[in-house]
This record gives sequence, structure tokens and C-alpha cells, in this order.
Amino acid sequence: MSAHTAQEATAGAGQERGPGRTVSPRDWWVIGLLLAFFTLNFADKAAIGLAAPDVERELGLDAGQYGLVSSSFFWLFAVGAVVLALLFRRIGWRWSAALLMLAWVASMAPLTVPTTLTVLIVSRMVLGFFEGPAHVLCQSIVADRFAPERRAFAGAVVNAGSSLGPLAAAPVLTWVILTWSWHAAFLVLVGAGLAWVVVWWLVTRREPGMGRPGTAPPRAGRAAEPADPHGDIEVSLPALLRLGSFWGLALLSFAGYLITSLKVAWLPSFLHDGMGYSQQTVGVLVTLPYGLAVVVLLAAGWLSGRLLRAGRTARAARGFLTAGFLCFAGLAMIAFTRVPPGGLQLALVVGAFSINSVAFSVAFAGAADFLPRRHRPGFFGCIIAVYSVAGIVAPWALGLIVDAASTPARGYADGFLVVGVAICLFAVAGGLLLNPARSREVLLAGTARRRAAAKAAEAEAAR
Repeated sequence: MSAHTAQEATAGAGQERGPGRTVSPRDWWVIGLLLAFFTLNFADKAAIGLAAPDVERELGLDAGQYGLVSSSFFWLFAVGAVVLALLFRRIGWRWSAALLMLAWVASMAPLTVPTTLTVLIVSRMVLGFFEGPAHVLCQSIVADRFAPERRAFAGAVVNAGSSLGPLAAAPVLTWVILTWSWHAAFLVLVGAGLAWVVVWWLVTRREPGMGRPGTAPPRAGRAAEPADPHGDIEVSLPALLRLGSFWGLALLSFAGYLITSLKVAWLPSFLHDGMGYSQQTVGVLVTLPYGLAVVVLLAAGWLSGRLLRAGRTARAARGFLTAGFLCFAGLAMIAFTRVPPGGLQLALVVGAFSINSVAFSVAFAGAADFLPRRHRPGFFGCIIAVYSVAGIVAPWALGLIVDAASTPARGYADGFLVVGVAICLFAVAGGLLLNPARSREVLLAGTARRRAAAKAAEAEAAR
């Protein structure tokens, strides 16, 4: 029996992790810290969008060049997601989160003083590399600590940081930018990141499940690390990447990240240049889709869990539900390009940009319904590698479309129309492909064949 298995076997019934386990206050402490982690993760993404007019003016950039700056964040995003995610289980969740935050702080530090276009691009590339695995880290911890029927809601709470970050940051950072400079906004983020590391290090110093698996048995009165509900599956990572559910998750996430990348990079500029609002008003209006996104995200996570408890399949509660939300966003985006400026257009803009995070909580919870723990970092890292392409292409392409159009408003309308159609297509395809129950059956059948082949080889060797 391995040390990790022995650790699982010694867990008390009241502390057991997995289906049916009571959620403890310490679980919510960890979730709260991860929420703050994700909040800062998206606050620093939003900062460059909020500072766009000042950045363009200081560095003399046109829309295409600014789109390139926004795109550069994602150039190494996939590499970081795959490479760093594979190290997580080796060094433990506690060290992983602390080191990622310190790397974010270091990458933003050069932007706290006057800089050049080259330094700005390199800084965004480095930040993207170290932010790539953030979602893998958070969702892996959630999957470890919560049962399937609670997992989507817990993941939604963490992912609410993707909206709370810009929601909290937009008015504060806009005020900082207008009062001092866009460099001061990054100085604020550097200070917040360092404060988070201190709190995380203190709170998790005795938290079970934060270190490397199997490093030590639990002390008396402490919960064991969670048992793997899919430990009976023995397949390779390439086998997992051939599943329809992998590509379903990748397509749903791709659709969601089309919205995310454009919301972070271009929504403030669209409200300012495309819809005619002042920069100060934009600092308020840009919070609306982020505020609604928190409500949508928590509602989607709650609804997914309720559907499972009501006996609905994971395919319906994860895939179809996510696809429905994303199709609504795509249709709203198409619609706001067809109506004149005014209250209706603003309402459609808010609706379109409030749905994106559902793909990264509800849909990702579907992966934990069939995915062995040891493959989570690599599996999620590969999904992030796929959907990060949306972050590379969409901001840069939209900038080129805006530059080529007769007016900025016309360019935004043409670009968002194309994106809205793409969101709907990817959402439908992804929703149909994501089928957790079927994927588990396929993986169990593959495990049986693998074991049978191994026994046959042993028998042949014994002759």
C-alpha cells in the first residue's frame, strides 16, 4: 500500500472527502483565498484595457498595435498552462499558488514606471506564461475538496473572481489612472499581490491537501487528502485527449475565451470609441457585465448541481447547460451590432459579456466526473492550450478590423458580428461532444483492455 493510499485509508468518516462528505469551514477558507487569487488574476488583465487610451497616447500606438499588445499576453499562455501545470502535483498546491502570485508581481513591476513598447510586450508575455496554469490550479483544488454535486457551485465561486476582479478593479484603477497614471495602477496591483501571498502562506501552513500527495500521513485530528473517485481508471494522457469530451470542453472553453479576451482587451475601448462614452463613464459602465457575470456564474453552478441532484445526466447538467448560456451570449453579441446606440444596445452588450465564465466552472466540473486526479493538470493544461488561441487571435484581429473600417463604430460592429457567430457554432459543437458518463465508460473499457493485455503478457512470459 502506498503512503498516499494509506493516508486515504486512515481518514475518519466525518472527514472523508468525496461524494456525500460534509463541507467543512476550512474548505470555504481555501475557496475564499482562491476567489481572491482569481480576482487578482483578472484585475491585472483588466488593467491594460482600462489604461488603453493612456497607453496608446504615451507610446503612440494605433488600434492594431494595441491589439498586438493585448494579444501578446496569450503568446506563452498555453506553454505555461501545460508546462507549469505538470509541476503542480510535484510541489503541492500551497507552493504552486504562492510562486505563481510572486511571478505575477515580478512581471508587472516593470510597468510601474515609464516604459517602452518592447518592455510592455515582454512583460505581458511573461505575465501570460505564469497566469496560464492559474485555472488548472484552482479547479484541481476544487475537484479535490468537493463532491460532484457541490463541485460546480464551488468552482463557480472561485471563477467569480474573473468578474469580481475587474468589477472591483475598474472604478478603483480608473480613479488611480485618472488621478496619477496608468503606471500607478500596476503599482497597486503589485502591492495587492504581495499581500495575498502573505495571507495565503499563513492560512494554509497547516492545511491538509496543500502539499505533495503522499508525503506524510495526516496528524491526529486532521483530514486526509481526498481519495481519487476515478482511481480505477488506468489510461495514458493521450487516450484522454482522444475523447469527445476533451474536444467538447476545449470548444466550449474556446467560445468562452473569445468573450473573455475581448472583454478584457477591448470592452473599455469599445465603450469609449465605439459607443461614445467618456473614459470616466467607461470606468463605471465596464463594471456592469462583470457584476452580472457573478450572478450568472453562481446561478449556473447552482443550477448544474440541482440538475444532477434531480437525476439529470452530467451531459445535460454540464455540456448542454453551458452551451445554452454561451449561445445566448453569441446571439446577444450579434444583436448589439445590428441595433443603434442607446439603452437597448448597452443592455445587449452587458448580456453578451456576462456569460463567458460559465464555460470555466460548469463545463470544467464535467471533466472531474471522469478524470483521474493524476491527469488533471495535464488534461486541463491541454484544454487551456487550445482555448488560449482565442486570446491570441481575437484581440489582434479585432484591432486590425477596427483600423481597416471607415469608422471605429463600424469596425467594432463588423468584428463583434463575426465573433458572435463563432461563439454560437463552437458552443453547439462543444455541448454535443461533452458527455462525462460516456467518457468514463470508454476509459473503463480501455483500462480493462490494458489490464487484460498485461495479464496475457505475464502468462506468456511464465510459459
